[in-house]
Amino acid sequence: MTKFRPCIDLREGKVVQIVGGTLSDEAGDLITNYVSDRPVSWFAEKYREDGLKGGHVIMLGTGNEEAAREALSAYPQGFHVGGGIDSRNAEDYLSAGASHVIVTSALFDEAGVFQEERLRQLATMVGRERVVVDLSCRAVEEGWKVAMNRWQTLTDLEVNAVTFDRLAEFSAEFLVHAADVEGKCEGIDEKLVTVLGEWGKAPITYAGGARDIGDLDRVQVLSDGKVDLTIGSALDIFGGTGVRYAECANWNKGLKMED
Repeated sequence: MTKFRPCIDLREGKVVQIVGGTLSDEAGDLITNYVSDRPVSWFAEKYREDGLKGGHVIMLGTGNEEAAREALSAYPQGFHVGGGIDSRNAEDYLSAGASHVIVTSALFDEAGVFQEERLRQLATMVGRERVVVDLSCRAVEEGWKVAMNRWQTLTDLEVNAVTFDRLAEFSAEFLVHAADVEGKCEGIDEKLVTVLGEWGKAPITYAGGARDIGDLDRVQVLSDGKVDLTIGSALDIFGGTGVRYAECANWNKGLKMED
């Protein structure tokens, strides 16, 4: 069954929601949907109280390490943590309370060429069962390609069954942000969700474009229940108007809310 997976996105130590494709080195390019005045622990404790495990804490740039650790402390073993994770710091975040570490850019060289040995090394160090590979991507003519460096640089890795089969040897789960629609609340990338579901040999969480509670139904149908969904900017706890957080928590409990 498709589940709702919560998220905490961090920028400059605060919980935020952004339009993912605008994240770059140029501060003026960034489009921010929401900046919270609540501490990160407020969100982590809410997810813990509702039993929502397997969400992700993503550090968008530097200056977020303390806030990430605050989330992990508030909900030990409740989160996957990503953003600047590599073999040098992965064990530290696991020791701080992360159930898994999420890795992306560290798996590629500066030209965007995938370096399998780096993933193998990380899996050997912390155990493949604690590694999540982030295959966040952008649409290209032939399908989708993984994007690194704040989703600005396309790599040589295509998002397809061959890639999933190759990487599953060294990881327990996958996270896939559709960077082209992330934060826009204009609908999920249905073709991408379908491709993810067709593979479906390990847990996959899709994020990007979700706008209403019906998107959980859509992902359930498109992926035959094999893909989970993260909803960010549309959620009321992130200033959105499309989805009530309580609806998502109840979805995971098999409950439906009355309007």
